[in-house]
Amino acid sequence: MRVVIAEDSVLLRAGLTQVLASRGIEVVAAVADPDALLHAVERLQPDLALVDVRMPPTFTDEGVRAAGLLKRRRPETAVLLLSQYVEERYAADLLVAYTGGLGYLLKDRVADVDEFVEAVRRVAAGGTALDPEVVAQLLARRRTSPMRRLTPRETEVLAAMAEGRSNSAIASALAIGAHSVEKHVNSIFAKLGLVPADTDHRRVLAVLHYLENGGRA
Repeated sequence: MRVVIAEDSVLLRAGLTQVLASRGIEVVAAVADPDALLHAVERLQPDLALVDVRMPPTFTDEGVRAAGLLKRRRPETAVLLLSQYVEERYAADLLVAYTGGLGYLLKDRVADVDEFVEAVRRVAAGGTALDPEVVAQLLARRRTSPMRRLTPRETEVLAAMAEGRSNSAIASALAIGAHSVEKHVNSIFAKLGLVPADTDHRRVLAVLHYLENGGRA
């Protein structure tokens, strides 16, 4: 596996490089800003980019914006974002846009090397890695809509949504009509309290409910 690291902290950049190298993961570039990240990915075509959420010059959302541009230019490159604190808006925006090859972890998770490296490998393979704290905060305001309200079929539909499947793909996988899938999805939204007026993306929030409950109703 080949990785590009984008992190403005010299110490953390060196630490991440050492951790990955110790597990047989090749770090082909370690850079300090978004422009250098994009250039490195274009030139070296890594399997995964490990990106700090906040980077120069303003230390707000440069890393997230660079990650989004990277995914648009080169969708096959996986992205694992690291953040000092939970950035709810950034996490939700990314989950709306991309269903695989994406991760969002707090930097504290790097201390558990086995867990961190496993997340790196999972994301590089096309999976996802969401920090439990990120999931918890995204759902903190919506705990009054219990998953147990869902029917078995609705739970199956939600599980397929969690895999990143479109409605048509869900219909094919479950051998039901597209109209039935649409009805189930709308029912899921209603039972989870995700009304159309929500500013958040309902499909993402429904999947987060599912993930927080360990993939079950």
